[in-house]
Amino acid sequence: MLTDTYRHKGLRKKLAQELAKSGITDQRVLDAVNKVPRHYFLSSAFLEFAYENKAFQIGAGQTISAPYTVATQSQLLKLKPGMKVLEIGTGSGYQTCILCEMGAKVYSIERQKSLHNNAKTLLASMGYKAHLIYGDGYKGLPAFSPFDRIIVTCAVPRVPEDLLMQLRPGGFLVMPYGEGEVQEMMVVTESEDGNFTSEIFGKFSFVPMLEKRNSAR
Repeated sequence: MLTDTYRHKGLRKKLAQELAKSGITDQRVLDAVNKVPRHYFLSSAFLEFAYENKAFQIGAGQTISAPYTVATQSQLLKLKPGMKVLEIGTGSGYQTCILCEMGAKVYSIERQKSLHNNAKTLLASMGYKAHLIYGDGYKGLPAFSPFDRIIVTCAVPRVPEDLLMQLRPGGFLVMPYGEGEVQEMMVVTESEDGNFTSEIFGKFSFVPMLEKRNSAR
């Protein structure tokens, strides 16, 4: 049974205020953070810390990113309601819900079967209608392309060519780029004439992006 108490709502409001002070200026991002109950996505052992700006383990060697990281990636997408977004790495489903709250039509791929199943059950119970796919994020979803925006929630050692080809002209690809413990948040933009340019927006730490599906439960 999912419960969202006044205390949880108060903690969310405080978190959104802290993110605003940290440089998150997109009000729709802040409103989404204030709306989505982050404690639903964590094990009971972490409930007391759900609204702190920290990442937590969610199983299968994966993490739920810190709220500032989620908010930063969401802000860099420059979303408009109705945009079609491809998310690589569903994980807990928290980022997926933030994108849904911002009005995006979300297609999200997860390679870990257990995480995909958990997210599918949780998001359905919360009333979110994202398209959740169990698959290989490196390949994207060519059948549903092109996408207005693509967000990668795991560290990418190289720019995935398949994902660039699934981006709509004028679209953005937001991803943590690089190997090792720390990566740079990169935004790749495709111009209307098909050329790509990139910009860097600070350093972050993500688990690495892996190829192929993993059926372990």
